[in-house]
Amino acid sequence: MHFLRPLLFKSALSSIVLLAAVTSSRVANAEALLLIEADSGKVLQAENATYPWYPASVTKLMTAYVTLKAVKEGRVTLDTLLTVSPVAASQSPSKIGFRPGTQVTVDNALKIMLVKSANDMAVVLAEGVGGSIDGFSGLMNQNAQRLGMTQTSYVNPNGLPADGQITSARDLAILARAIIRDLPEYEYFVHIPSIRYGRRVTQNFNKLIGRYPGADGFKTGFICASGYNLVASATRNGKRLIAVVLGASSGHARAMKAAQMLERGFANDQLSWLRPSLGTVDSLAPVDASPPNLRDEMCSGKRHKPASDEDEDPVASSTSGATQALSFFATGAQPALKPSEMLAAAPAPSEPIQVYTGPTRTGAALIAAVAADADQQAAAHRGKKSRHAAKKPDAAEDAGKEAKSATAKPATHANAKPDAAAKTADKPAAADKPKPKAAAKPAAKPKPDSKSTSGDAGAPDQKSHS
Repeated sequence: MHFLRPLLFKSALSSIVLLAAVTSSRVANAEALLLIEADSGKVLQAENATYPWYPASVTKLMTAYVTLKAVKEGRVTLDTLLTVSPVAASQSPSKIGFRPGTQVTVDNALKIMLVKSANDMAVVLAEGVGGSIDGFSGLMNQNAQRLGMTQTSYVNPNGLPADGQITSARDLAILARAIIRDLPEYEYFVHIPSIRYGRRVTQNFNKLIGRYPGADGFKTGFICASGYNLVASATRNGKRLIAVVLGASSGHARAMKAAQMLERGFANDQLSWLRPSLGTVDSLAPVDASPPNLRDEMCSGKRHKPASDEDEDPVASSTSGATQALSFFATGAQPALKPSEMLAAAPAPSEPIQVYTGPTRTGAALIAAVAADADQQAAAHRGKKSRHAAKKPDAAEDAGKEAKSATAKPATHANAKPDAAAKTADKPAAADKPKPKAAAKPAAKPKPDSKSTSGDAGAPDQKSHS
């Protein structure tokens, strides 16, 4: 029997390793979900809420918090002019794309960062308030520690992939509560439905804004390693709830999860005494582990192109749903729609908030600034089109030359004298043919590079997480 012991030990060890692998896989594939009451911090629902996670662009909530604290304390103002540095301009998309040297106010930079999730504006704010990315990251970490965000660390202000950029659903809910509690006069920044820069209108990536009745915050995020993240809030009958979704499969899915949690939270309010207490968000015990890396699931070959925070999942359009949703916003009546119907409806009508470059302006000066931005935007668009067109004429010119040489041949048959001249004329045309083809080869090479940077530009950098 003694000879069986090593075999039994190996079998048991294999089972333990397999069980650990299965458990780890389940955690990696699971979402992190959390629903709390904003005022009390009482936990209403929690799944993997204290498991470490890559924050992606929900990082920008702390960037906004640190910036607005500086405004409130008088260290900067909303009218303070900041300059776009080469470092800021070089950030990967999503971004607004201002050139180095462009000036923008703190107010406009915040609006662009929070609505468009602009990575370049996050760096502009970081350099303006903290002196540098590293200096601002230090301020972010100081505030995180002060607020009790024990599972959070920051190394950049925008959430682009970095090994040390970590948070949890628990910590994000704590941060959302701090924004509500500490910055009530600036809270409007986190629920702007849309912005207009020049002629371009950008809707808030948080699909609950303008669709889910009572939605009033906060921010979305995505990188391949984290999946689709969302910190959302809504208020009904004076009661505000905060929902956190990390690791959803798409932008629509994260909005749906948040809406479903919020619906249950509001509907079960009168039956809360029947449910066992889950304590408060601050008392949730952190899990000591590495963040799951969802890169293979989110950005594998199954997707035609790298996903991004601008994910636009098709949703069924419902005219009746849209009408009922607008009716709720107009009357404040209790909605009879399901979350799926709410999200399928068009957002409630609203006037986009105007953002612009340069100092704070009003009246005629603002109109002129907006017109100047629109002209510059149009010029940049024309420049892109002309550069794109310049790459393609090679084939057209080649075809034109072939047509000319083809029409020249019949003329040589009609008249014998130009025959020699026609032959010599044909030679340059034939010699010209390879030239466009040779020029066309370099133009074809950038295509793989452009694909690799489309969508979520952070995706290629996430190899460090693999």
